[in-house]
Amino acid sequence: MSKALAKVPLERIEKAIFLIRGERVILAADLAILYGVTTKRLNEQVKRNQRRFPEDFMFQLTPDEAESMRRLRSQFATLKRGQHIKYLPYAFTEHGAIMAANVLNSERAVQASVTVVRAFVRLRQILATNAELARKLEELEKKYDAQFKVVFNAIRQLMTPPEPKRKQIGFHAKSLKR
Repeated sequence: MSKALAKVPLERIEKAIFLIRGERVILAADLAILYGVTTKRLNEQVKRNQRRFPEDFMFQLTPDEAESMRRLRSQFATLKRGQHIKYLPYAFTEHGAIMAANVLNSERAVQASVTVVRAFVRLRQILATNAELARKLEELEKKYDAQFKVVFNAIRQLMTPPEPKRKQIGFHAKSLKR
């Protein structure tokens, strides 16, 4: 495995995977970085090999979806105020990410695709574990009476992931102690 790829933690790739249209996807810009190519090069290869990318492998975001992603991600923050994204980004499912590695046909892309697939699999396992836990909790709740309702509600709150904290942008003066 290449040294550059070995430095990319699985957690970082997992953070690049989003849920869009009910599918877990990774955006073309993130995939291009992982595969060691420009987004333009990735998109060129996808267009040259369109037959290999059916809708369940890859789709282009709508303007509303792209705008939502722009708000979530700092990479798109380089646009000047009032400008729009020039090209709507592509979103790749797990299978589309593998196919993209195949059409790029580089050693790094092949190696990185293994890591990307592992990230998708790990997220799937985490979601399955949470679903199983929620099912068991529901069974327990039916089994026991209302006195445990507070306990069950507390467990549910612990199971829900916290909302990400947003960093404030701009200069913030620190108060001086006198």
